[in-house]
Amino acid sequence: MAVADRFDDQVLRQQLVTVARRINGTGLNQGTSGNLSVRIDEGILVTPSSLPYEQMEVGDLVAMDLSGQPLKEKQRRPSSEWRLHADVLSCRPEAMAVLHCHPIHATALACHDRGIPAFHYMVAVAGGDEIRCAPYATFGTKELSDNVVNALAQRNACLLARHGMVTLGKDLESALRVAVEVETLARMYLQALQLGEPPLLSTHQMQAVHAQFRGLHYGQANQSPS
Repeated sequence: MAVADRFDDQVLRQQLVTVARRINGTGLNQGTSGNLSVRIDEGILVTPSSLPYEQMEVGDLVAMDLSGQPLKEKQRRPSSEWRLHADVLSCRPEAMAVLHCHPIHATALACHDRGIPAFHYMVAVAGGDEIRCAPYATFGTKELSDNVVNALAQRNACLLARHGMVTLGKDLESALRVAVEVETLARMYLQALQLGEPPLLSTHQMQAVHAQFRGLHYGQANQSPS
């Protein structure tokens, strides 16, 4: 998308609905769980509460400022996790989109307060040497959003203890790609644990991976290296 179009309300609304409708097909969500947001000039656009993605239309999205105040009248009720989205985008000015989902394998790990260590080089997709698990807090609370912001420090993905996953990106497609990668890693890690704790890549080895990613502009484009 051109820079001039970055905050075009209708363009962003259509992109958000399109990605939302794809999420359940990826296995990242079930039913009406999870939520998405994108940055706009005045704040954020976020998915509404309790509306199945396949029924969602552009007019159903909720525009609000970063304090949670609605920007338009007669809107639907926003996702109960709106604060998480607002706080992450407020603290991460380089991010344009946030995706929160409840994928089975990542959530299974998070139910044991486990993140994903450097058992595989693609853990670097999250921006560091491990994918952290944010401590548990009740959904929709400032405590939860604070925990997520901390777990996302210098990262673009984290797990949420006994809850799910959050990713961010330069756009919704990037956030979705990272979420799919992290869920794949979670499934691999759970399978590897059947044989015991897998050996981990060293700090030096992960530094080499990050250097390769930078050379491929992976961290900027959020594209898997070929």
